[in-house]
Amino acid sequence: MLSQLNELKQLEINKILCLNLKGWSLKPSPNHNDIYDAFGSTPKGYRCWMEMKFRKDYWTTKLLEKKKYDALMSLVGKKFYYVSDLKGQYLYRLDNLKMPPIVQRYCPSTTMWNKKKILKDVYLLQESHAIKIILHK
Repeated sequence: MLSQLNELKQLEINKILCLNLKGWSLKPSPNHNDIYDAFGSTPKGYRCWMEMKFRKDYWTTKLLEKKKYDALMSLVGKKFYYVSDLKGQYLYRLDNLKMPPIVQRYCPSTTMWNKKKILKDVYLLQESHAIKIILHK
């Protein structure tokens, strides 16, 4: 499980480095239990927070837990949600996004060491609502 955590942290760091080359000024969260994966500033200098998800499968909608959304929205600054999957990369600006209705889905529990799925309140975000989409070829 530790190797999965290290692999995930490395994916986050790689994405942060790519974004920083494009004018962002981001740092990885200091703790893997933080409510965000990166923090810093946008290319225009606004304070920001970013949650990142790296999915091994492709889904037409991008799942965001309501609990995670609420925690991010409580922070001061711009909030972003980045999702990478088999088809592409999607960046959502949560501050300006009209959230869809809440639905319930069985999702993995919060810890990586527990494979049990629990019912969670989630948002299913449309790809078309992303502010930036990079499709894989």
